[in-house]
Amino acid sequence: MTVHTIPIPDLGEGIAEVELVEWRVKPGDVVAEDQILCDVMTDKAAVEIPSSVAGRVVELGGEIGQMLAVGSVLIRIDVQGSAAPAAPPAKASAARASPAPSPAPAPAPAPAATSPTPVPAPPAAQAAAPSSRTLAAPAVRMRARELGIDLASVRGSGAEGRVVHADLDALRQGSVRTSGVPTDATREVKLIGLRRKIAQKMQESKRRIPHFTYVEEVDVTETVALRDELNRQYRASRGELSPLALIVRAVVRAVAAFPQVNARFDDEAGVLTLHDAVHLGVATQTDAGLVVPVLRQAQTLDLWASAAEIARLAATARAGKATREELSGSTITVTSLGKLGGIVSTPVINHPEVAIVGVNRIVARPVVRDGAVQVRQMMNLSSSFDHRVVDGAVAAAYIQHVRELLEHPATLFID
Repeated sequence: MTVHTIPIPDLGEGIAEVELVEWRVKPGDVVAEDQILCDVMTDKAAVEIPSSVAGRVVELGGEIGQMLAVGSVLIRIDVQGSAAPAAPPAKASAARASPAPSPAPAPAPAPAATSPTPVPAPPAAQAAAPSSRTLAAPAVRMRARELGIDLASVRGSGAEGRVVHADLDALRQGSVRTSGVPTDATREVKLIGLRRKIAQKMQESKRRIPHFTYVEEVDVTETVALRDELNRQYRASRGELSPLALIVRAVVRAVAAFPQVNARFDDEAGVLTLHDAVHLGVATQTDAGLVVPVLRQAQTLDLWASAAEIARLAATARAGKATREELSGSTITVTSLGKLGGIVSTPVINHPEVAIVGVNRIVARPVVRDGAVQVRQMMNLSSSFDHRVVDGAVAAAYIQHVRELLEHPATLFID
């Protein structure tokens, strides 16, 4: 037996340890070179680690949920007598992102405010893989664990019997319909991977930042009418616009007059960094949890370019394919629950940012205008600020500026 040890690779960016989220193999499995061995979670994204050799798995270096230091043993493989290669650190495959959260109530349809696509093993590995292994994407496996569902008991409706999210939904619905027996059963779900990162992020944000939330109602009747007219004229040639696209434009344009809200605060060093560029975080709900892809240089994008990039980022995040670069570096965040947006919310700031703008749902309400009651399209903005560096008057003035832009949407296009 010639045993080759594969260590946890250096994933760069100063990462010292990773969390083991899922094993794709088990002791005794035969693996091919470049076959994916496991999924690990860094502070930004989930990363697939491939094998640098072919052989039979002898030993796994850790358990699901365990933190492993870079350079420590990931797995040991019997290379069946062939000379073990020099041991270059294993290459991490392109991250399938499951990024860092953002606070807030919800993401976006935009942010309305949360599944990764498995990387198929090479043909040789597929042939050697035991047929008893249930096929499912990492996000499906993670969700099944959270729900307490044994994947081996689920009949998959996907390609080659793969279990998909719809199968878990069907199982849960069936359980609800047929359940009527009293029970005291409980189950414990260990938070791992992205869900653990979200919990840590939320806790850190609330612990370190003295939040204050400011709520204002906005009459978006004219904004909705403009969106509808622009879609009527340009949908075929330029793409669909959602109300969020115009809301984002207002949020970004208002930053120019209130640079204090487009900032990151290093509270340990006592340094507030104001940014000229607006790197807008767009909180997005995925099957694995809430993530915040970043609309970079948002101040440079026209309405349709912004809408297209928001849609691309949201789709990439929901597919679990966002890169670390797409999930980091935001300077201010927008979050929305879309049609679920309620009347008021209290979004959590995406540390170390100092502001987050929460978008509640648009509803038709009676409003008094010019002494008469009219039905108008109304929406609340529920926004939170870091009170250490953003005064209440500044926060209120910023949101009032956003409101003015949305109530007179022609001004969104005046420099």
